[in-house]
Amino acid sequence: MATTAPGYTFHRRATGLLRGWSLWDAAIYATLSINLVTLGFYIFSFAPFIPQGALIPAILLSGIVLIAEVITYAGLIAVLPRAGGDYLWMSRILHSSIACLLALTGWWFILWHWVPIYANILNFQLLQPIAFLSGSSGLLAWTNTPDSLFVLSFFVSVFASLLIALGMRTYARFQNWSFYLGMVGLAIAIVLLALHDHDSFVRAYNAALANAGYGDDAYRATLTAGSLGEPTAGALSGDWYQTLLLFPMLAFFNLWVSWGATLYGEVRGASDFRRNIYAMGGALVGTTILAVVFLALFLRVVGVEFFYSVNNAYWSGSSDNPLPVWPYPILLVSFLMDNTLLQIALILLCSLWFFGWCGTVFLSSTRVIFAAAFDRLLPEAVTKVSARGVPYVALLLMFIPSIPISYLYCYNEVFRTWTLDATVVIALSFVGSTIAALILPWRRPSLYRSSPIVNYRVFGIPLISVGAAIFLGYLAFCLYQWLSKDVYGVNHPASLAYMAVLYVIALAIYIGARIYRARQGLDLDAVYREIPAE
Repeated sequence: MATTAPGYTFHRRATGLLRGWSLWDAAIYATLSINLVTLGFYIFSFAPFIPQGALIPAILLSGIVLIAEVITYAGLIAVLPRAGGDYLWMSRILHSSIACLLALTGWWFILWHWVPIYANILNFQLLQPIAFLSGSSGLLAWTNTPDSLFVLSFFVSVFASLLIALGMRTYARFQNWSFYLGMVGLAIAIVLLALHDHDSFVRAYNAALANAGYGDDAYRATLTAGSLGEPTAGALSGDWYQTLLLFPMLAFFNLWVSWGATLYGEVRGASDFRRNIYAMGGALVGTTILAVVFLALFLRVVGVEFFYSVNNAYWSGSSDNPLPVWPYPILLVSFLMDNTLLQIALILLCSLWFFGWCGTVFLSSTRVIFAAAFDRLLPEAVTKVSARGVPYVALLLMFIPSIPISYLYCYNEVFRTWTLDATVVIALSFVGSTIAALILPWRRPSLYRSSPIVNYRVFGIPLISVGAAIFLGYLAFCLYQWLSKDVYGVNHPASLAYMAVLYVIALAIYIGARIYRARQGLDLDAVYREIPAE
């Protein structure tokens, strides 16, 4: 073992990571992580499965509740602004074993399985719309094959890896411009909706599908093909309990506002609690407002019944469905422009929401892997950093396994069902950090008292604990619903068993590391008693 200074148990005094981001960069990363276009539009299409829930109030209310998540994570970041996020906080406040189980599984192993999920969204929001608008039946047929999903998965892995390998500063410039231009595309869609009414959409929809070879009344046929057989909630009103049941569904979209928390060791000004609130809170509030505005206009123009029917027709696989692709809201809005080139241009412009978001599949995870290696839970080689501040070995540990995992996902339906609990595993890692935040003032009083958040209280109770208690209640509600109700599609026994195997692997890494380091003469408990270097 290399000799170290007394009281210092890390193998080097600096991480080698660079503070290449401003809080504005972090705010845009948070906005792209709860991406309205890629994630929001996708999960909104599942609303027919809870037809009595009111979608717009659910988005608004869940956004308000998740301010508690912002408070929780902004506080943790201000106390310990280091690379690793959830892993770091759990290991220093709870226990190293908990950190290894929840953070390594939730940020390392499970994100391999998200690559084909990203690829499927790229297919839905770029390839299929272009194939449909251009009249390319061959391309459209190919997009529905396992081959297309695997090719897109490989593209996602390569593109995300190359983007991350360029370093944080270049990554920030790319994501920021993708966001700005993507906002232009979304603004155009909103203006189109504001300038048109329901009758004009019916005519545009019928004309677009008539050009694709369908008959004269595709709108009415869609209503029939996707009929739920029961009344649906209105845009603004519905059964309150059913509206609450939309929360666990919407979590696929708005739960990830703290996705960039693992990166705050590379964000300038990360110890400023209020500015962290502005960064993440601004992303959450802004996205929530944007979602409500877009949906209100969209439902006014396309019709609430049509929205439920067109999505139900697609997800139920109705043979009578006249629309042969996923009903991407931007595609439907593009029908309001009677020009194929302009329609494709709008699709391409809004696709920048995906490309600006794509790197999130690996970027945050690499910092968790790096932090674990810096603690010497993983081999020191994993802490190697390029001149651009990129932990490239950690990046390879994301990229390489994602390829065979994607292959299995694309070509093996049984394996695909094993991945259904991918969201649950990440939420469990959030549970660990939230409990850490809840007990921080009492578990690590000296750390709390020396932090910038010590004076933030509610009726004498630390604000971070109040936020954590509310967020923990939200997570408990979601986890209970996910695991007890079939409607969310994640309580599959085989998937739960597979996820358990991943946790066992994480536990094996932890036990193996402790034995190996002990034989080297290093007590990992001594490492976890210290705060890692910046």
